[in-house]
Parts: sequence; C-alpha cells; structure tokens
Amino acid sequence: MDWDHPHRTTGNEFPAHAGRIFAADAARRSCGLTAVTSSFAADVETVALPLPGASLRYRPDWLPEAEADALFAAAATTIPWERHRLRLFGREIDAPRLSCWIGDPGAVYAYSRARFAPRPWPPALATLRARLEIACAARFNSVLANLYRDGCDSMGWHSDDEPELGPEPLIASISLGGVRRFRLRARDGSAQLALEPAHGSLLLMAGATQRLYRHELPKTRAAVAPRINLTFRYVHGARMEPSDPACA
Repeated sequence: MDWDHPHRTTGNEFPAHAGRIFAADAARRSCGLTAVTSSFAADVETVALPLPGASLRYRPDWLPEAEADALFAAAATTIPWERHRLRLFGREIDAPRLSCWIGDPGAVYAYSRARFAPRPWPPALATLRARLEIACAARFNSVLANLYRDGCDSMGWHSDDEPELGPEPLIASISLGGVRRFRLRARDGSAQLALEPAHGSLLLMAGATQRLYRHELPKTRAAVAPRINLTFRYVHGARMEPSDPACA
C-alpha cells in the first residue's frame, strides 16, 4: 500500500540538466553490464542491516561506478516515464514522482487502488534482471521504476505487501544517481532505520520486512541530483518469461 501526498502539478519532464551529471557516453555503454557468478547472499561484502524481525542486506557498490552511470543513462532515456494516478483518501492525485511498471506479460500490479499493466523490458533492464537473478538466487518477473527528479519528488510511508507479491516477498532495490535518505519504521513504532543508498547500490528486503515495517523516501530541501530507483519483484500468478537479456 502506497501513501502519497500531492505537492505540485508539473508534467512528466526529465530535468534537462540531468544529462550533465554523468558522462556523455554512458548510454552507449548501457549494454556493458558484466555477468556475475557468485551468490549475493554469500558475498562477504554484503552488510546485514539491524532491524528486529526484518531481513535486510545491503551492498553499496554492487555495480561499479561506470556501470551504474551507464545504467542511469539508459534508464533515463529508454524507460517511458509517466505520472501514475493514485487514489488517496477518496480522491485521485498525481504521484509525486515519475514511474513505470515493467514486467513479463500478465505481471499486473495493483497499489494505491490503481492497477498497472506491465510495459515491455528495455534491454538494459532485461540484462540487469538476469544478473540479479544469479546474484540473489531468485526469480523476478517485474520491476517498478521510480524517478525522483529533485528534492520535491518523494515516496510516502508504505509497505510492499500487496497480495500478488506473496506473504514474504523478496524486493531487490537498485539505487542510481543522486543520494537520498531512505527510512524504515516498524508498524508498531518500536524500531526505525535511516539509510542513504549509494549510486549503484543494492538493497535486499525479504522475510517479514514488509509485514513488520513501512518505508519512505521523504522530500528534502537540499539540492539533490535526480535519482532512479529500480525495485525488482515477483508477481505471483503471472506468466513467466525467460530472462533472455537483449544485450547478452
């Protein structure tokens, strides 16, 4: 369930200055993601984050900087970004960010009382999915892409606990671009954690995390670069497609 609040009525624009943040040739390297052969869970550089009852693991440099730059550029230019319309407190609002739901045919997702049919996989994200499936020893058939253009874009307190994700979903979250604060808070208020996921980082949320905790990406008045977040997941009941990355 997603809790958002309206804050502005601008369109689906991607900020013109964002392209200057990363190297100009990054998009041409978007298919250069290298394969991995080791399990993420077994990687000694992975950090377990301390939250009671939750299963959280984090690696700040899962993607090397050049690959993270390339993926940011590819995602920014090839994902068909749009502003999702959500229902909140009985009325429809524009989500305070740009988004795109991507996945295999049939991987329909519903949140904030809205249903989203999946867009096709862009080549760079198909490549990344295959890499994540090896690293996490898991299957993913969909990804929610969110673009936070500046500090006014945000995500309200919510849990990824929709029924189609199952009782204990694995969420693999890739952060790209500007660094923003990400917060988790226990539903009963007993524990909380703040994290600033790095450019190219991987955060895994599994087990009872969604049942026990909510998370958010709050607004900030600080000058921040655009941020892209890719949260890979598995929608139960959807027809699975083989992970056959176009760039392999």
